[in-house]
Amino acid sequence: MKKVAVVILNYNGWTFLEKFLPTVIRHTGDDAEIIVADNASSDDSVSNMKAHFPQIRLIINDTNGGFSTGYNLALRQIDAKYYVLLNSDIEVTPNWINPIIELMETDESIAACQPKILSYHDKIHFEYAGAGGGFIDRFGYPFCRGRLFQSIEIDEGQYNDTIEVFWASGACMFVRAELYHKFGGLDDEFFAHMEEIDFCWRLKNNGYKIMYCYQSIVFHIGGGTLPKISSRKTYLNFRNNLSLLYKNLPDNSLYYVIILRLFLDGLASIKFLFEGGIADFIAVLRAHSHFYRKIPQLRAKRKLLNPKTVSKVYQKNIALDHFIGGVMLFKDLEEDNFS
Repeated sequence: MKKVAVVILNYNGWTFLEKFLPTVIRHTGDDAEIIVADNASSDDSVSNMKAHFPQIRLIINDTNGGFSTGYNLALRQIDAKYYVLLNSDIEVTPNWINPIIELMETDESIAACQPKILSYHDKIHFEYAGAGGGFIDRFGYPFCRGRLFQSIEIDEGQYNDTIEVFWASGACMFVRAELYHKFGGLDDEFFAHMEEIDFCWRLKNNGYKIMYCYQSIVFHIGGGTLPKISSRKTYLNFRNNLSLLYKNLPDNSLYYVIILRLFLDGLASIKFLFEGGIADFIAVLRAHSHFYRKIPQLRAKRKLLNPKTVSKVYQKNIALDHFIGGVMLFKDLEEDNFS
């Protein structure tokens, strides 16, 4: 058994594999195994992997179950102490694995960790999906150190620290294999988007910590599977956000937050409509329709999870702070509002 398994989930992404896999191989130590899990690609990913990277273990899923199911199916077949879920559109750097593994080895309560994630195309800026570690506000809006909505910071060393965060990015997430399986892995129903936030919240509900380690750095292209502007992405984000709230919020805030989010999502859909985003407007309506239909199943999952009040939640509304209050940088958020 290798101590670390770096697992790259691929769907029609041979271009990324051809470009970035050699760097992953070059910068991954002998104590880690690299595995590519293919999600029933219709391009030439599988044949090219066999021809150009025969030394890399290849797991082939029969269907494309999205990010969640794709990883769940693959990781059941991999024996390691730590998994690294790594997007195919990421460029890793020298010594990207050791700092995080060394950190996790010092504290068994650390369930998951992410590196510093910078933009591949603009390497002085943080990247949207993870940046300097993920947080969430009390109403379920996720954000990062280095990224508030579309406001993305330049990396000037302001997040050169190792701290506890709320969620680690699925673009590059280190997780204890034992805990991944013990707590059910990624929720298959999510397909893609926010599944890592839901999983990290589940870990926190069970008393574990999520960390950010600046000494490990990767560069992420982003939007490799779905473009950044996509009604499909809008649908998944709104749908999955409601689901993760219903599953994980403590009893004392569940219904208040859900009802408020229904109102806020309605405002967001109207904003889409006035900006000409008819497809996004419809996507929000579809997301809510799906949520209402799924409440019985979500209620059953919630009973199994036993949600609690957890740490590292921003107790104000980050959307109001940003869009109305003009807060553009994470450092301008008052530390006392994180509990």
